[in-house]
Amino acid sequence: MSSKKQDSKSNKLWGGRFVEATDAFVERFTASVDFDKRLYRYDIDGSIAHARMLGKVGILDTQEVAAIVEGLQAIRADIDAGKFSWSVALEDVHMNIESALIERIGAVGKKLHTGRSRNDQVATDIRLYVRAEIDEVCTLLTKLQRVLVDIADREAATIMPGFTHLQIAQPVSFGHHMLAWHEMLERDFDRFQDCRKRVNLSPLGAAALAGTSYPIDREYTAELLGFDRPTENSLDSVSDRDFAIELAATSSILMTHLSRFSEELVLWASAQFGFIDLPDRFCTGSSIMPQKKNPDVPELVRGKAGRVNGHLVALLTVMKSQPLAYNKDNQEDKEPLFDLLDTVKDCLFAYSAMMPAIECNRDAMYAAARQGYATATDLADYLVNKGLPFRDAHEVVGKAVASAIEQQKDLAELSIAELQNFSKAIADDVYDILSLEGSVNSRDHLGGTAPKQVKAAVKRAQQKLSKR
Repeated sequence: MSSKKQDSKSNKLWGGRFVEATDAFVERFTASVDFDKRLYRYDIDGSIAHARMLGKVGILDTQEVAAIVEGLQAIRADIDAGKFSWSVALEDVHMNIESALIERIGAVGKKLHTGRSRNDQVATDIRLYVRAEIDEVCTLLTKLQRVLVDIADREAATIMPGFTHLQIAQPVSFGHHMLAWHEMLERDFDRFQDCRKRVNLSPLGAAALAGTSYPIDREYTAELLGFDRPTENSLDSVSDRDFAIELAATSSILMTHLSRFSEELVLWASAQFGFIDLPDRFCTGSSIMPQKKNPDVPELVRGKAGRVNGHLVALLTVMKSQPLAYNKDNQEDKEPLFDLLDTVKDCLFAYSAMMPAIECNRDAMYAAARQGYATATDLADYLVNKGLPFRDAHEVVGKAVASAIEQQKDLAELSIAELQNFSKAIADDVYDILSLEGSVNSRDHLGGTAPKQVKAAVKRAQQKLSKR
């Protein structure tokens, strides 16, 4: 690739020691404004806090602080209104805003950067951005959890097959299944909240890498920006992005859960299962097969889990070989981080909108639960309660299932005489537990699938969610 060298002296805000302008290709290659301009709100918030701190410690006078703050607020209004002109030549969001400030208020604007570097400035911006995004993700998570809990309440007594190895195992409540998803999201919520604690520390004042000789007040800027406290070490403050990596890892776990949900929804919506019907507005058709109704939203969510995982690997790789302190490599943290969070929020929004409109085919679920001898474990438990050792009971039931398979009958369709051929301990009361309802109702303990327990779990979940 060819590049054209400019001969004029550099006119960058940092260009004092340079005798020639930046190469045109290098200018484009190193610029980040096309993507980091989305940080403008946080950049301006950080600059306003920094200016007020400079005024508090006497580096700026009252009029200078007022001029800087008013100028920054006016620039934010212009950006909000789409009236701001971004320049690649000014490299990034920070220099674009600072240049606009100087143009707007004159030489006073040049004092804003006193005791500050773009290194601690961008670290502050990203932490403010990530904190706000975590709060938004947690709001969306809570919304989806409420949807799942509402479905669980409605479908507490709806019977479906529970699976292991994708083979019918035991009957469960559909509401119980929804609460399993809710529990996964509850742990995700906790992980985001825990991650937020390590995000919410202020690097502002660390300057380039060693701090500053000015009498700054880092506790004051941390308080103004809503941080819990300042970071402890200036080298670490400007150079590490482990909080972003932790966010990416937490997001990858969440997306793994959403991908698992998606897999089940795709299966359940198929003709082979027919457990649910997805709303038309969340599906698409085929260009050649007019009968098709494709579950594109769950499939895309499933696919986007790989996209988020890829961003986690990208962030880990960006950091893996960097010496202290700041390096230009860290410019590469923003695009994966931005896309990762956009993707997570879109997926949560899609599920929050789609799940309330899902229709359950209760008859199909019930019919499927009757296949595969889902109450076999209940018969084994019944025999144990009659005094047989569990391994003996297991063998008896295995033989009974083999006989039922040969006759193409369900266990509940075998006569007492047939069942007693396998064990004389079996009596007429066996049919109470061989029914799907009897099986589900018997799991009447904390965490069990009995409708009574599902309702109790729903109530606990609702109480917890109401406190957010």
